[in-house]
Amino acid sequence: MMSAVSSLVPARFLTIIAHLVIVITIFWSRENNVRASLPLDFTQEQYDNEDRKLVVALAVTLGLFGIELAGFFSGVSMFNSSQGLLSTGVHASASVALLFFLFEQWECDIYWWILAICSVLPAFVEILLFIAVFGLKKKPL
Repeated sequence: MMSAVSSLVPARFLTIIAHLVIVITIFWSRENNVRASLPLDFTQEQYDNEDRKLVVALAVTLGLFGIELAGFFSGVSMFNSSQGLLSTGVHASASVALLFFLFEQWECDIYWWILAICSVLPAFVEILLFIAVFGLKKKPL
């Protein structure tokens, strides 16, 4: 039987990947969310502007995934139970929230809130762990 800490590692990995897959899906099918953010009689310029803002948010999310996955696969935070629990919780929450974002065609502004809470927060903690391990020479746990 797996201990609670060792079962966090696969749970964290799976929730990060689930979140990543949903973000990539939103990249491919963002048109409805962009339209939901616009008035009924929008111009092409308004559409392009709103689309660009969503693409930037999605690109930032992918960059933050890079930071978090680098820390995870390098071993900096793989067995850190605090980061594992935080990461698992926020990525699971992001997965649920983004499914609603996708299927209920929420406005694009909501994505920035999901990004701030569910992607920036764990990436920021990951950066702190990088600094602790590589800068301050602490052990990864």
